[in-house]
Amino acid sequence: MKKLYSLAIIAFSIIIATGCKKEFADNFKNPNQAEHIPPGLLFNGVLNDMFEAPFSSAERWNQYTAANYSYYSTNNYDWKGADFNFTTLKNVVKMEEEASLQGGQGAAPYLAMAKFFKAYFFIRMSLKVGDLPMTEALKGSANLKPKYDSQKTIFRQSLNWLEEANKEIAALVKTGNTELKGDIYLKNNLLAWQKVINTFRLRTLIQLSKQVNDPDLQIKQQFAMILSTPDQYPIMTGMSDNLQYVYNENMNKYPNNKDNFGNDALRYNMAATYLNTLSELQDPRAYAAAEPARGIAESKGYAITDYRNFVGASTGEDQGVMLDKVQKGLYSLINRARYYNGYTAENTFIISYPELCFTIAEAANRGWISTENAELWYKKGIQASISFYGFRDGDNTVTFLKKGGKLGDYETHTIKFDFENVYYVQPAVKYAGNTPEGLKQILTQKYLAFFRNSGFEAYYQYRRTQIPMFLTGPGVGNSERIPMRFQYPDLERTTNAENLSQALNAQYGGKDDINLSPWITK
Repeated sequence: MKKLYSLAIIAFSIIIATGCKKEFADNFKNPNQAEHIPPGLLFNGVLNDMFEAPFSSAERWNQYTAANYSYYSTNNYDWKGADFNFTTLKNVVKMEEEASLQGGQGAAPYLAMAKFFKAYFFIRMSLKVGDLPMTEALKGSANLKPKYDSQKTIFRQSLNWLEEANKEIAALVKTGNTELKGDIYLKNNLLAWQKVINTFRLRTLIQLSKQVNDPDLQIKQQFAMILSTPDQYPIMTGMSDNLQYVYNENMNKYPNNKDNFGNDALRYNMAATYLNTLSELQDPRAYAAAEPARGIAESKGYAITDYRNFVGASTGEDQGVMLDKVQKGLYSLINRARYYNGYTAENTFIISYPELCFTIAEAANRGWISTENAELWYKKGIQASISFYGFRDGDNTVTFLKKGGKLGDYETHTIKFDFENVYYVQPAVKYAGNTPEGLKQILTQKYLAFFRNSGFEAYYQYRRTQIPMFLTGPGVGNSERIPMRFQYPDLERTTNAENLSQALNAQYGGKDDINLSPWITK
C-alpha cells in the first residue's frame, strides 16, 4: 500500500510539472515568430544552393581562365576539404516535413522535388570525395555520428530517387497539380522540372561510364529506357528548357561586372586548354569569350580578328612569367566588353541542353544505344552552344575593348560564319564516326560548351576521360599533378572521426590523399 501511495505521488507530480511546462510554453509563445516555414520558402532556398557561379576557383581548375597575380589568387590544385551540402539537405528534409504537415494537393509536388534534390546534392558531394554518410545522415540529434555509405550505394540510391521523382511528377502533371511556389528557375512548371530530372539522370549515367558493366547499376539499360520512352521520360528539347541562373542589375549581379572592372579585369586571363582549342578550330566562340592578344597582332601584323591572336596561358605556367606575358600583350584577356560592360552578362547553366546533346552523342558513340545517331546529336550540341553566344550563319558583329580603352570605349568588327560549309567541314570538327577519335571530338566540344557553366562538370569529364588533356607545370602545385578528388572537410575529422577513418580505409588505404582515385573513376 505504501508503495502504491508513493507511485501515485510521483505520477501526480509529473502531471503537475507537465501541465506547468505546457502552460509556460503557451503563455510565452512569440506571436511574431512563425511556428512553421512554408515549403515554398524552403524550396526557394534549396534552388539557390544549386547554383555555382562562374569566375571562381572551379573555373580555373576547369582550365578556362587562369590567375596571373598571386595576391588575388593562384592556379594551384593543392585541394583541401570539400564543401558539403548537408545544411541544404536538412532544408530539403524540412521542406518534406512542412509539406506533409500542410497536406492536401499542395504537398505532393514538394515531396517529389525533394527526391530530386536528395539525388542532386548527394551526387554533387560524392563526386568530390567518394563515400559519404547517406542512409544514416539527416537524422539530426538522433544520430550525430552517421556511418558512411559506399559511392556505389550513393549513386544507386540516387538513381532510384530520380526514377521515383519522375514517376511522381508525371502523375502530377497528368492531373494538373502544379502547386509549387518560389521557383526562381522554371516558373513553377513541373513538366519543365521533369525534363530537368531526366536530363540530370542521363548526366549521372554517363558519369558512371567506367562502371558500365556493373550488373547492379544497369547503366546502359537505364539510358536506353529513357531515350526509347520519351512519353514517360521527357528530356530537354532545346535551349528554352535549360536550368539556368538569370542575373539582374540589383541583388544578383554577374560575378564580372562594371563595379569590379578596375579590381580584377587584368588579374585573370584566358587559359590555353580552352582558348587555344577554340583558336585551332577557328571557332567564333573565341571572339565572345576572349580579347585578341594585341602584342601578337602588332608584332606579327595579323588582322585583329585573326584566330592566331587568341592565345591562352598554360595553367601550369609560373605566375610571374604569365603576368609578364599578359603585360606584353601576348595572352588574351577575357572579353571585357562582354563580361564587364554591365551587370547581367549571360545566363549560367546548371543543367543544359548542349550538355544533353553531347551526353547522348557519347552514349551512341560508346554503343550504349542503337536508336540514336551520334553525329546528329554532336552537331546539335555544337550548334546550340555556338548560338548561345549569338553567332548565326552570315555576317556577325564582334566587340572588343579598344587598346588602353575604358568601359564603353569599344571597337566592332564583322566576321562571317558558315556552320555547314566552313566550320563543320574542318577535319578536326567533322565527326569521325563511332571511333575513339569521334569520342574525343564529342568530349572536346562538350568541354567547350561547359565554359563558365555547370560547376565542376568539365573537371569531372577530364577525370573520367582525360579529354581534353589538362596542362600541368609548377603553376598547378601538387607536385605538378591534377588531383583525383578533394579531401574530406575538417569537421568530419572532429565530429565523426571513427566512421571517417573506416571510410578512408575502405577506399584509400587509410589516406585522405587527393591523388587517389574514387570508385567512380576505376
